[in-house]
Amino acid sequence: MVRTLLVRGLLVGLLAGLVTGGFAFAFGEPRVDDAIALEEAAARAAVPEHAEEAEHGHGEEAVVGRPAQKAGLFLATGLYGLAVGGIFALVFAGLRGRVGRAGRAGRGGPVGPTSDGRLALVMAGTAFAAIILVPFVKYPANPPAVGDPATINSRTLLYVVMILVGLAATVIAVVTARRVTGDPWARRVAALVAFLVPVVAAWWLLPTVDEVPEGFPATLLWEFRLASIGTQLVFWTAFGVLFGWLSDRAARRTIAPAPAAAAPS
Repeated sequence: MVRTLLVRGLLVGLLAGLVTGGFAFAFGEPRVDDAIALEEAAARAAVPEHAEEAEHGHGEEAVVGRPAQKAGLFLATGLYGLAVGGIFALVFAGLRGRVGRAGRAGRGGPVGPTSDGRLALVMAGTAFAAIILVPFVKYPANPPAVGDPATINSRTLLYVVMILVGLAATVIAVVTARRVTGDPWARRVAALVAFLVPVVAAWWLLPTVDEVPEGFPATLLWEFRLASIGTQLVFWTAFGVLFGWLSDRAARRTIAPAPAAAAPS
């Protein structure tokens, strides 16, 4: 069963990654091109007398050109989908059968999704919230020409910390939901509060990073960030829906009754 789930996760992850690559190519890459054009224009304006030399030098510094980067986008999102799909499938295999059971002493109804398809959707939504949305709210993505190269290590560390906070908050929320008995809505509210408390505390306590240069177009910044979070939303939605649909289909096939044997003549 684990092998079947792993293969399913890899294939669905690859497909979702390619779909995500198409979205990023259509909506994200134009924003990147605009930001790079602004960066190059600012460099030429800063040293107008050496504009041609600066442009030539910039081309030599680019290890991979923009056409190659755009082509490699689908390779990157495909590999990302494979990696996420494999990890997701293993976690799904571990959780499958452990959720959807009755609460303590059989009171309060089931805890968590009661089908494989719903479990996949809940897992995908939770993963998006914990490892994508939580750090993005505090440290949103920035286009080229935004950010100080000298602070890249500290910014990366802060982003990783927010991911860990999101994962820890998810564990706390699940444990809280399992401990609360009674109405299912009470469990959901308790889990939501348990998730938000450490997340909001981290948002408030961790330092803010604002390195957007003065005069940078707000519209371009907003569109880039929307495309960035939209790319992740497309991936996790596509992955959750496809993995859940295939899981439900496989479950129905497994529990389908065998055809009745023909009566002897």
